[in-house]
Amino acid sequence: MSKTSCLILQGKKSFSISKLDQLTHAFNKINDIEATISSSELYLIASDSDLKNDLQDIITLVKGSEKIDQFSFLIGPRVGTITPWSSKTSDIFINVGIDKITRVERFFGFQIEGVDKQINNLDLSMLFDRMTQDVYESIDECSSILNPSTKRCINHIDVLDNGKEALIKANIDFGFALSVDEIDYLFNFYSTENRNPTDAELMMFAQANSEHCRHKIFNANWIIDNKNTDQSLFDLIKATSKNSPNGIISAYKDNAAVTQGKEVERLHQDTNNIFSFKKELLNTTIKVETHNHPTAISPYPGAATGSGGEIRDEGATGRGARPKIGLVGYNVSNLRIPNLLRGWEEAEHSPERIATPLDIMLEAPIGAAAFNNEFGRPCTLGYFRSFETPFNQNNTAFGYHKPIMLAGGIGEIRDTNNFKLQIDDGYIVVVLGGPAMLIGLGGGAASSVSSGDSDEDLDFASVQRDNAEMERRCQEVINTCSSMDDSYIEFIHDVGAGGLSNAIPELAKDSNLGVLINLDSIPSSDESMSPMEIWSNESQERYVLAIHPDNKDDFVAICERERCAYALVGYTTAEQYVKLYDFSTDSYPVNVPLSMLFGELPINDMVVTSQKDKKNSVEVESFELKESIDLVLKHPTVASKSFLITIGDRTVGGMTARDQFVGPWQVPTSNFSMSLRSFTDHSGEVVTIGEKPTIAINNPAASMRMAMAEALTNMVSVPILGMDQIQVSANWMAASGENIEDLALRYGVEALSNFAVELGISIPVGKDSLSMRTKWEQDSKQYTVKSPLSGVITAMAPVMDVRDAVTTLLDTKIDSELILVKINNKNRLGGSIFSEVYKQDIDNTPDIDDVSSFMKLFIKTQSLIADKKIHALHDISDGGLIVTISELAFTARQGINIDLDQIIEVGNNLNQVLFNEEIGLILQIEKSNVDLVLNQYLDQNLFACRIGEMNAKKSINLSLNNKEIFSETIINLENSWREVSHAMQSIRDNKESADSELSLIKEGYSGLFAKDSFVDPDVSSFNIKSTKPKVAILREQGVNGQMEMAAAFHLAGFEAEDVHMQDLLDGSKNINNFNGMAVCGGFSYGDVLGAGGGWSKTILYNSKIKDQFKEFFQKDSTFTLGVCNGCQMLSNIKSIIPGADAWPRFIKNYSDQFEARLVQVEIKNSNSVLLDSMNGWQVPIASAHGEGRTLFKNNKQVQSLISSNQIAMQFIDSSGQPTEKYPLNPNGSIDGITGITAAKGRVTIMMPHPERVFRASQFSWKPDSWKEFSPWMQIFVNAKLFSDGC
Repeated sequence: MSKTSCLILQGKKSFSISKLDQLTHAFNKINDIEATISSSELYLIASDSDLKNDLQDIITLVKGSEKIDQFSFLIGPRVGTITPWSSKTSDIFINVGIDKITRVERFFGFQIEGVDKQINNLDLSMLFDRMTQDVYESIDECSSILNPSTKRCINHIDVLDNGKEALIKANIDFGFALSVDEIDYLFNFYSTENRNPTDAELMMFAQANSEHCRHKIFNANWIIDNKNTDQSLFDLIKATSKNSPNGIISAYKDNAAVTQGKEVERLHQDTNNIFSFKKELLNTTIKVETHNHPTAISPYPGAATGSGGEIRDEGATGRGARPKIGLVGYNVSNLRIPNLLRGWEEAEHSPERIATPLDIMLEAPIGAAAFNNEFGRPCTLGYFRSFETPFNQNNTAFGYHKPIMLAGGIGEIRDTNNFKLQIDDGYIVVVLGGPAMLIGLGGGAASSVSSGDSDEDLDFASVQRDNAEMERRCQEVINTCSSMDDSYIEFIHDVGAGGLSNAIPELAKDSNLGVLINLDSIPSSDESMSPMEIWSNESQERYVLAIHPDNKDDFVAICERERCAYALVGYTTAEQYVKLYDFSTDSYPVNVPLSMLFGELPINDMVVTSQKDKKNSVEVESFELKESIDLVLKHPTVASKSFLITIGDRTVGGMTARDQFVGPWQVPTSNFSMSLRSFTDHSGEVVTIGEKPTIAINNPAASMRMAMAEALTNMVSVPILGMDQIQVSANWMAASGENIEDLALRYGVEALSNFAVELGISIPVGKDSLSMRTKWEQDSKQYTVKSPLSGVITAMAPVMDVRDAVTTLLDTKIDSELILVKINNKNRLGGSIFSEVYKQDIDNTPDIDDVSSFMKLFIKTQSLIADKKIHALHDISDGGLIVTISELAFTARQGINIDLDQIIEVGNNLNQVLFNEEIGLILQIEKSNVDLVLNQYLDQNLFACRIGEMNAKKSINLSLNNKEIFSETIINLENSWREVSHAMQSIRDNKESADSELSLIKEGYSGLFAKDSFVDPDVSSFNIKSTKPKVAILREQGVNGQMEMAAAFHLAGFEAEDVHMQDLLDGSKNINNFNGMAVCGGFSYGDVLGAGGGWSKTILYNSKIKDQFKEFFQKDSTFTLGVCNGCQMLSNIKSIIPGADAWPRFIKNYSDQFEARLVQVEIKNSNSVLLDSMNGWQVPIASAHGEGRTLFKNNKQVQSLISSNQIAMQFIDSSGQPTEKYPLNPNGSIDGITGITAAKGRVTIMMPHPERVFRASQFSWKPDSWKEFSPWMQIFVNAKLFSDGC
């Protein structure tokens, strides 16, 4: 065995100045010291051969130095794990020709000054993630990650000699979470087999039969007051689809539900990688998951893998689907923001083993957003609720110490791929994706028990690690196969809870076959892992596939083109057994029949006793109105969610028609999200969310009816074909195991089922998480925090034309009035934000008292929208009527007068009217149509009345009995509403940026606008000549923006061809065979060596490829467009681009955060051939990046670009001036520079994304004058004109 050579290099600073200040503050506060912290990255590079000849190349590649500073300690990966950074950087080394490297890994060296304590006596928790990292005392110790431990052996549980006690002990030691009945079942099985079980078999059984996987409570028989019920909870849910099967193609039997779509032009990629539009039926997938336990333990990876797992569910539907838009949601206990404590937040009590609500909301949303961003799925919808009650005399409270982390989305699937095929024995079983690692072991079982019932170390072991870039590569393989006339994928299953030990047996079970798997063929990054750990770990970004042997070579070729890891691990068998063979020991760590694993295990009956409500009615107190409005607007559930939205890319893919932001001021008040089905069609899907858990404490049935109603009133703004076309995912969270909570679950499910049946709506998909309880001991007292029944409704419906939707943006150009519409004029305050801020337990809750009235409200509103009678619409929800009015005012920066005379009745006080959260709508109606609209609602026996109109004072004024009772400026009210978002941004990001964004409200920013001379022609006229010049849609691994780029160029008359860098490296394609090159956006190599760094180095370090690009750039007949990651990459190879000497590098945004915004830019008078005739246009454009700030060596570079007319695009403010003000300039680039040219204008690079918004319907705000295309389509038209020599 050759000796390992180890090289250590020091790299860049680990953190920005603002981020280091935040870490230092947290470190000093928790350790009660005043220390100074500095930190740098270090790179450990290992090889089995001498690295002397490659040393200089390695140093240049990682921008490292052999000079190493002194460090107090280092943070690095846990032994036995390989970080995503490592695997991506290793790929770069290989692709640049340095192939002797066996491992490259990153550490963070910390120097702590001004501390007397020993390091092991300090709390370092804020500096590392215990789940994925360790502390190393010296650089020498870091090399221990290269020294694999001895391989751990299989364990046999000796039931033959020690009986059932051996299983009971193993259940505790391994965290199996087996029930007494399951232990009896296993003991009987192995006693009959006359052999001892292995730990691999028991872990596999535990995951497959966990509550997480088997849904025992939903499948149980219920006995209420000693009487058997007719239906299980699952029966009640399925009854909705039986009653309303319209549109359902697949329900309850795949990774996601499949619903009926529409025939549209799909952007098709043929076997030669040429793009074209192909008309066919595209259906919709829908799936919503939760990842609560992992997010409680380790928020960032917990939420990241929550979104990643849900994405895999969609991709693994049928024979392969394509995820399209995503959503996230969070429920946590009180935030307790430092220096912003609220009156309703009492002293914090929580266990140390889980993250605080504040930490969860600072870290988890970043994790989920980062995964969605890097994978390339826009996240366009979400919700956030903070809720916690005071502890009662039993030290029990309602809240979300165990949070809810909701992850969902919809996707598209070709009609030919709706269903998996029946495979035969002899099919090859493939594991697609990354290697096994000792992370995420036993997650299914861990998620099935209350927090505090399992061992703390096992909790951390059950959380997974994320690698979105690997999952993107897997999805590219799926996309290629699913685009074929007959996909190579005949069966696919995602790898989630239980790892391969669950996914592979599921494949066998669903196919009525067995499997024989070779343990040694399963990729593993840790040589010390035991067979059980290899078989059951939950390492992410993996899928299990079945392919026919005849298709093996072609399938492998697809994987290798995408550089996607794969392994042929075994094959299916006629014998229905699960067999895992270990060549090293010539034994079977797993050898059991499928019937044992998925047998008819006993499911305990749910026995409950109804309880009488002992609550007394609470008299609603009167509070000072101004204070009440201020407190409600500042509640996190009501307040602006901007800090959760701008971190997520919402435009990638080019299929977003509506995200969370509305209007020229981009205010997050949208009721719904919409996607498009095609780049040439206006049909799409609408998605909404509803949840009302606070009502469930007193009325669980009402909470579910209200959750459904909220989802539907959020949807009512979008014309759909009918309620029977709505499909719903229901996600259930409850603290089961206690009579009152089990009853609440039963009542909630029954209520939703009955409500859905009456509405004609089906629920074809959902998930349950029924261990929502946290228990711990603190100060010798036992504490419990449990969630109320929390049903989250995600509703989806097909939309014929996304342009017909109505938003929350008031039309200030018409003479109008606002009207209030409700199903009745009840004003119940139970479960309201008002009751929370004043800590009042009000038991009289809102409800849907009459289903037919609710249906009339929905149907009539849809009809009026179709008739163009409604100009703006906002539903009444959290915070009540006053919040709805306020958000309408914020969105349009428009004052509103409200007259309360018609809605305050005898017995109702002001609080009840303004703050109740009964279902209702506020509509903007043109004055000439108000009577007509009111009468149509009144004819349906609904409550409807005039309520107000806009004013010119920029204030909200309330009057009663002709007397003004409240008046406040929009500026002050919006400042209150944005206070939480600002505070969270200030803690998480660069505080200067957070302050800058808040200041826009008072500085008179007048919003987005459009100044252009674009003429919107027919698509056919773009094909100026009969020629079809060729454009290379260039991408590297991790790039995710190629589809929208290809669509825009194809529509402009090009032959667009997908070109992977691997094609160039293999020699199968040459960039000089193309007229143009579009270098796409995304996260090449996960941006591990700087944005676009790895991609550029694969060009510069390969002389053959470098020469190709150099030749291409020098041709007078070629053009190049580089966008976002493509812009960053091209800037790194400026040495081979003529005239690019003065180009900058692109570094991390000044805000320290990924920024996704609709921003205003001006197209400058440059020599760009792509921006020809666009000089002076000032238009909005999508921008989404984390490293877009220009860094020039000196001011001479800037002046050089100016003098040579190479500055092509700048961020501008609402007065049209270049700006560095955040977030108008989202990255902090000097003079707002965000687009540059070179090569006499033939090469243009820019950070914003014109390819995502070349259609008018892709904007969250646009002027009315834009029709089919936006002005950004002119870029692609100009490219065609240039290629045609025009």
